Amino acid sequence: MKKKILALLITGLMVASLAACGGSKSADTKPGSENADGSVKTIQSGKLVVATNAEFPPYEYHEGDKIVGIDMEIADAIAKKMGLELEIEDIAFDSVILEVTSGKADAGVAGISATEERKQSVDFSDTYTTSKQLIIVKEDSKVASGADLERKTVGVQTGTTGDLLASDIKDATVERYAKGMDAVQALSQGKIDAVVIDSEVAKKFVEETSGLKILDEAYAEEQYAIAIKKGNKELLDGVNKALSELKADGTIDSIIAKYIKAE
Repeated sequence: MKKKILALLITGLMVASLAACGGSKSADTKPGSENADGSVKTIQSGKLVVATNAEFPPYEYHEGDKIVGIDMEIADAIAKKMGLELEIEDIAFDSVILEVTSGKADAGVAGISATEERKQSVDFSDTYTTSKQLIIVKEDSKVASGADLERKTVGVQTGTTGDLLASDIKDATVERYAKGMDAVQALSQGKIDAVVIDSEVAKKFVEETSGLKILDEAYAEEQYAIAIKKGNKELLDGVNKALSELKADGTIDSIIAKYIKAE
């Protein structure tokens, strides 16, 4: 009799244990958690950790103690579509890709152009917006086009597309700055001849700094996308699905229009 009671107790404990395990698995299978069943993986269960550089208005910048901007609102909308909470890491721009490849961030969202060089290090989502690289000069500058940048001193933000483009200018001296505004201030002070930077950022900086102008001719065109660690197909597919839905329902256009007024 004692043996039968003991057997029943053991059976009951096993059932309870299995039920507990089953409940734990169910609670941890929401989209984005790191699951054994092959669903979307993120480095922190329930969160989408995004690396950015909040020195790039209107895409990402500080507003009080918050980081706001086009990219941050799009990232938040993507996270919500995937049932995740957005977490932002503000770091130097030239460290964003490294943060993704090292697995410290799930994605890089920082006005990143999907260049062939960068595609060697990370995978990119579908494009969510396009932009242009423009040239800022002083109002009395003799620089009238990209061709005039030869043998000039050009300021850029380190690691940006402007940096890559300026590096190919014949006989030019490239001065690299941690922040785009630092490059603009150096131009204003006569330390450099021009700045190559994203169009919307250029407009913002010129509005805030007297004595500067933007050349009419675009230096280059680019497409912005989200950087994701190579091989994380589940996350890439999840981000692309969210982007597709946000494009279709007008959310992305609405976010961009909030920060960039039609001319």
